[in-house]
Amino acid sequence: MNSRERTKSMAEIRKIGILGGTFNPIHHGHLLLADRAFHQFGLDRILIMPTKNTYYKEMPKNVTQEQRLAMISLAIEDNEHFQLSLEEINRDGVTYTYETLLDLTAKHPGCEYYFIMGADSLYHIESWYRVEEIFSMATIVVAARGMATASALDSQIEYIQSKYDAVIEKLYTPIMEIASNDIRKRVKNGESIRYLLPKKVIDYIYDNHVYE
Repeated sequence: MNSRERTKSMAEIRKIGILGGTFNPIHHGHLLLADRAFHQFGLDRILIMPTKNTYYKEMPKNVTQEQRLAMISLAIEDNEHFQLSLEEINRDGVTYTYETLLDLTAKHPGCEYYFIMGADSLYHIESWYRVEEIFSMATIVVAARGMATASALDSQIEYIQSKYDAVIEKLYTPIMEIASNDIRKRVKNGESIRYLLPKKVIDYIYDNHVYE
């Protein structure tokens, strides 16, 4: 029996997915990832959680926090299963996943959390702050993309699970090679971003001269 198994039945536990990122801007790749996780794992809700200050990445200066939040809100407003979470935005200082999960589990002890990430993150997760506690508070959902072959990803999952008593699940989703960085460059260069992100977000970007 895994150390994180609860005494409550699954029917009594709300299953919450967490998809974090800078979302600069949010695009169809993010939304597809969240939607596939929602359906594959029978989740009750997906928290779309923009980061504020991370220890590994300098936050963008070409967009305001308010603009990022506005674009997320527009992108998810027609999906009742998605919810914008300000959990990390409202926190002062550097943001750590460990602290986010600690706060959430304290506030909502009856919930089971599914933390969604790309396969590339799983290869670096041992460097994350208090990673063992992260594994104790959430199931890790890994979407294979880009660099990870099926066998290499399976090996990494097996290694992490055996070393840390972690629960890691693979997310079966099509690979969409969409990058926020590419979208920003396209806007700056006057190139089309049609079909890369929701139309409401595209209109917001142009109407507010974001990234120009």
